[in-house]
Amino acid sequence: MAPQIASLGKLRHGITHERVARLLPSSGPTERRWVALLCLAASLRVLVYSAAFPFFDNVDEQHHYDLVVRYSHAQIPRKLEGFTSESARSIARYGSPEYIHAPSDYPGGAYPAPSWTLPASVQTQRALRWESTINFEAHAPPLYYGVAGTWLQLGKALALPEVARLYWIRLLNVPLIAAVVWLAFATACAVFPANRSTRLAVPTLVAFIPQDTFYSIQSDVLSPLCFGAAFLGLLRLARADAPSKQSGGATGLAAACAGLVKTSNLPLVALWGIALLLDAQRRLRAGTLRAAAPALGWAVALAALPIIAWLAWNAIALGDFTGAASKAAVLGWTPKPLREWWPHPLFTASGARLFWTELTVSFWRGEFVWHRQPLAVPAADAFYAVSSAMFPGLALLCLLRAGTVREAQRRALWLAFWSLLVSVAFLALLSIRFAFGETFYPSRQHPYLTSGRLLSGALIPFALLYAFGLERAFAWTRREWPRIAALAAVVALITLSEAIANRAVFASEYNGFSLLAGSLRR
Repeated sequence: MAPQIASLGKLRHGITHERVARLLPSSGPTERRWVALLCLAASLRVLVYSAAFPFFDNVDEQHHYDLVVRYSHAQIPRKLEGFTSESARSIARYGSPEYIHAPSDYPGGAYPAPSWTLPASVQTQRALRWESTINFEAHAPPLYYGVAGTWLQLGKALALPEVARLYWIRLLNVPLIAAVVWLAFATACAVFPANRSTRLAVPTLVAFIPQDTFYSIQSDVLSPLCFGAAFLGLLRLARADAPSKQSGGATGLAAACAGLVKTSNLPLVALWGIALLLDAQRRLRAGTLRAAAPALGWAVALAALPIIAWLAWNAIALGDFTGAASKAAVLGWTPKPLREWWPHPLFTASGARLFWTELTVSFWRGEFVWHRQPLAVPAADAFYAVSSAMFPGLALLCLLRAGTVREAQRRALWLAFWSLLVSVAFLALLSIRFAFGETFYPSRQHPYLTSGRLLSGALIPFALLYAFGLERAFAWTRREWPRIAALAAVVALITLSEAIANRAVFASEYNGFSLLAGSLRR
């Protein structure tokens, strides 16, 4: 009897430690210290570039800031209307013309003095023009604006001055990028428990990807964190024989948050639901569904109910389930009948290549322009487009070959592949479905929606595929140093190219550094 009790004690002890291990990355302290440094490096990069770029960038930062202000006052828009007086004043006072105007557009070939140095009457006149401008983002999903609005209220409680509150909102991106890097590490540990180089490559790529969305006030910054958490939660649910209701509920809530951050994440949420259904079918065939049913039920309920509530609110308040119809109408986008989809240039080889190139380049480095020119290094752009096809392509080839990876890893990588594919397909579908009006982007002449930030929800799945493909490119050797050297070369290239592309913004008279220097002089 005593040996049986001892064995039972060991079993319970093992189960307890197994549960704890699921909550922590399966790695040693050295790896965790390295990832902590990656989190710090990513945070510092976001902090520096957020201060270097002046307000307000060319990716509709004014519209997102206005919504943050509205939500900070608990004002949920029920219709499209002009900017609030508070946001209009800040935009008129601190906005820079350097994104969409060149110096040659002004007399003497030089930018005018910053608005905050001009008489109050001039600033008021400019603010009134913004108050009469329609905010076409007003019906966007609410989660980011609620979080950022609460963050703004905290900044006001700290008695921050007006311009400091603007940078305070951007400062929210610093802990967010650190959280995404750590989440990428935890996900890589779950997918590659026996491969240290690949396990560390995933958070390294996420830490150094030069996506300029993180230097802006944008709802896209929450997408990698929310869907990344739903992705990892789904992997852990699938691997547990009897997952807890708490883990199921947390996973479902993360999926709901992804859908409530950005409409472009809804295809990812749908894919997440399909994967959950397939896992239930697998358990049914194996006879283990009963033990997992409560967790799966909580996952479905907490994923579906918040999104259904938001869709119902839109239907009642706006007459449109997603709120996207009103934005399309303001922008002059009109849905095309099905028979007019097929002549789209995306169905040609040159059109598909152009769409992929612009989308992958934008996914890596973002969409900021400076003096009307993209902030880009052509050689780096070529690397982004080629490597984004090559390394995930190698990963796909390995998945198609039987016996190359373990079954659990195969399921995780297939989920990552489909996450990336449905995100790309969604933007391709929008490009085909709409006839674009007088907007500069997309346009009738260039009918491609290639905003890579809209793929941000699939950032961690993309990094998994990219890192795995990079590892498979060196399958001819068991040594780690060639993989580490290749990863270091990638990081050096993207970091150097970002510094070269963005060097001009540090000289701006409108950015945070100039504002700080001016306040010190006064």
